[in-house]
Amino acid sequence: MDKRKVIPSLRSLADQERATAKKARASWQMFTIMAEFIEATEYLSEIRPAVSIYGSARLKPDSKYYQLATEIARKVSDAGFAVISGGGPGIMEAANQGAHAGKSPSVGLNIELPHEQSGNQWQDISLRFRHFFTRKVTFVKNSDAVIVMPGGFGTLDELAEVLTLIQTKKSRHVPIILVGAEFWEGLLGWFRSALVPMGLINPEDMDLMQVIDEPDQVLEAVLKFYEDASESEESGQEHPAHRDRDSDEDRMFYL
Repeated sequence: MDKRKVIPSLRSLADQERATAKKARASWQMFTIMAEFIEATEYLSEIRPAVSIYGSARLKPDSKYYQLATEIARKVSDAGFAVISGGGPGIMEAANQGAHAGKSPSVGLNIELPHEQSGNQWQDISLRFRHFFTRKVTFVKNSDAVIVMPGGFGTLDELAEVLTLIQTKKSRHVPIILVGAEFWEGLLGWFRSALVPMGLINPEDMDLMQVIDEPDQVLEAVLKFYEDASESEESGQEHPAHRDRDSDEDRMFYL
């Protein structure tokens, strides 16, 4: 047998096996993604209304923002809103702790990371995700309001995600409240001085966000948004909350 013919043949067989294995891994990944969506839907379908609270995992209990997040979550929970966080430490823990002490469910959407994120102890409902994008879809799909505390890249990513989906009408309009005027001042100033003048966003896009630091006022802003929506509906007028409100199920797989 000519060895020169055997070697290319073996290489071809190895390439085929690698391709098959790659397809199998991709198929299996799709199954795990579907499983995460199904599990999240089963556990959270009755958890409404709900407010998501985003923020840094690195802020400690002695941080003023940790304490503020706890107070906001408690007030929101007592008002009848489930509170959803990322389930980890820092602001996520503060949000779950405040909600756990309140009247409504405390929900954690935990994520598996290379350096394992440990879930906090204040979760009434705890879900675990392998994939960031299924977790992000679950946040958006189940949030009737979004409260954003100071945070790093992950928090900014979550804020940009919600803003983009509402701006492009791929998600229903919900109130977005930024807590920490001093922290957000620079970013919002850059939006106004750079993005708006260049036409990269419309001036009215800035109205998608409110900056509020007082816990009572945060709750009032959420309640007022939906009170105004109810009054507008009764009078036959349009309100942002009415736009695309029936489209969430169809747009669940927007990524």
